[in-house]
Amino acid sequence: MTDKKPLKQYLMIPGPTPIPTEILSAMSHEMIGHRGPVFSKILAEVIEGLKWAYQTKNDVMVFPCSGTGGMETAVVNTLSAGDKALFVNIGNFGDRWIKIAKTYGVDAIDLKVERGTACDPKVLAAELAKDSNKEIKAVFMQQNETSTGVINDVKALAAVVRKSHPDVLILVDAVSGLLTADLKSDDWDLDVVVSGSQKAFMVPPGIAAVSMSKRAWKAYESSTLPKHYWDIKVQKKFADKGQTYTTPPESIIFGMHKAVEMLKKEGLENIFERHAENKKIVRAGLKGVGCKLLADDVCSSPAVTAIFPPDGVDAEKVRSEMRNRFGVELAPGQGDLKGKIFRIGHLGYVDKLELVATIGALELLFSQMGAPVEIGKGTKAALEQIK
Repeated sequence: MTDKKPLKQYLMIPGPTPIPTEILSAMSHEMIGHRGPVFSKILAEVIEGLKWAYQTKNDVMVFPCSGTGGMETAVVNTLSAGDKALFVNIGNFGDRWIKIAKTYGVDAIDLKVERGTACDPKVLAAELAKDSNKEIKAVFMQQNETSTGVINDVKALAAVVRKSHPDVLILVDAVSGLLTADLKSDDWDLDVVVSGSQKAFMVPPGIAAVSMSKRAWKAYESSTLPKHYWDIKVQKKFADKGQTYTTPPESIIFGMHKAVEMLKKEGLENIFERHAENKKIVRAGLKGVGCKLLADDVCSSPAVTAIFPPDGVDAEKVRSEMRNRFGVELAPGQGDLKGKIFRIGHLGYVDKLELVATIGALELLFSQMGAPVEIGKGTKAALEQIK
């Protein structure tokens, strides 16, 4: 018996995402001195590109870490033990930010929203109204929640915060959301925004970027939480010289440099439109297959879709079969949703026809697993979304 022919792999998860050949080629650059002028110029251009993506004039610092490192950076540089902070919690990564804050002794208020839904600005307003003595010092929220496939209306939520608590810090986890949908850091008066290289930037994991407004820098001066690696003022001191405090992941920086060049050429509005179309393709196709989606259309994520399998079909069995039979890697459920759903990522360097092929593979698989699926209905619905 001969071995099976290796399958081409389709990475359909919400991060890390597929990487364009141009970025892979840029990352093959030889190592250079990270305290020298060539690297300084490259890093400075990366930071300017990040400011473009953030739509901000605020400082943006790069940390060699995952998105979670960026989330921890946001906490330790703005708060002190005992500070009261409100967390708009719409999923697993809302839970994570609360865990980080509690680790450092922050008095975390958990505004937990039903999974699969976004935070209603009226609910946030009501929660803030309880704080009559204005003890809350910061409001944390996600732009996009990868565990549920939900996007928050950050603009509306930020406006509610500013109306009720004008001087409170607004901190946004935009790790999976940045570049998939509009996020105007300055116009919406956001203080700290966190992003990661492995999502819509189309670069491998290894870099988190954190922005700091003047209000955030003022908070830094009174923050007493312990920090060394995550000290953003130290990082800024080196960033001003075109360096990072610790040895940087040069290959990732080279990749980010090329990614920023490619993304700027495409343009923000085109990037947002691309992700919006990907979302429509996936959601239409899955509805055609007969799947129930966790998030309603009104708050559905342009980065990832969370799906309940047909009745009687195991979500983890779907993932295993898709990987082994078709080479398609899907994401599992997280937290309370583990084992109940699977997820399809459609952000970054994902091709429209790859999405259609994924829908087609799911149709065939569900049919063979005994689900009442009409072969071709889902793929037709998906194809009809392509402009």
